[in-house]
Amino acid sequence: MVSVILIAPPAAGKGTISNFLVETYGYKHISTGELLRNVAKENSEMGLKIKSLLQAGMFVSDEIILPLFKEELLKCNNTPFILDGIPRTIEQANYLNSLFQKMNVDNYAVIHMDIEKEVLEKRAVGRRICPSCKRSYNIFFENFKPKEEGVCNTCQQKLIQREDDSFETFQKRYETYKKETAPLIKYYEQKNKLKTINANLEQEEIIRHVLNIVEVTND
Repeated sequence: MVSVILIAPPAAGKGTISNFLVETYGYKHISTGELLRNVAKENSEMGLKIKSLLQAGMFVSDEIILPLFKEELLKCNNTPFILDGIPRTIEQANYLNSLFQKMNVDNYAVIHMDIEKEVLEKRAVGRRICPSCKRSYNIFFENFKPKEEGVCNTCQQKLIQREDDSFETFQKRYETYKKETAPLIKYYEQKNKLKTINANLEQEEIIRHVLNIVEVTND
């Protein structure tokens, strides 16, 4: 099966696509955000440093993230994977390209999720997470509101807002994305790996387009 690299601004819906591919096709989801948040929970110098960077909406340096990422990628063996949050810069893309060559990885597609900033802002600031099952909700979208306000439908746990989902943090992350990550669109276009989807659509439509990309690439 085809591995997938997701290129998208914060709150574009990478998690939705990832969950679909993991549950339907057994992909391994490698989220740099999740890797960093796990380390940020540790009461260590590195954990506190990463926590501070995440709260400020700043990118974590390559010296920190790349070793964590490489360790996870090497665990995949022959399992198809989804890269969520990396690469974020041309430098990271070059590193990834070199790593892929060493691992003999060429069967992958790059999915660029194109979406309006106003929609992203509501998705980010309105997002609420269940601390137990990690299910995601949103207070601004009717279809994604919990049945009971502030409570998970599945676990009955009180929902939380991640510290990096504040309005200020979203603005910083979005501007950093436009400056650092958007150039990757042209980078992967030149490699004939890029597929762009309209991420303003409903979830079912987005999934349909993703499935089509994966199937077409497989042919």
